[in-house]
Amino acid sequence: MAGEKTARELIYETNRDVKWICKMLQRMEARDEEFERRLRALEGWRAEKAGEERRVSTLGARGRAGSWAGWWRCCYG
Repeated sequence: MAGEKTARELIYETNRDVKWICKMLQRMEARDEEFERRLRALEGWRAEKAGEERRVSTLGARGRAGSWAGWWRCCYG
């Protein structure tokens, strides 16, 4: 029987392990929230950038005179 743990010791270890698991879960949730916040910011930035690119390509395609020649000069001229 040497080396066997008593019920009290097992309960103590289990309680300690449960507290550690809860603490780790809270950290993971906080990290997930931070990751989601950063991901949403990045998605918003990409959407904003895509909107700017669409706006620029539409303006550039028409040029000053509203023709494709203006776009060609803008990009390749």
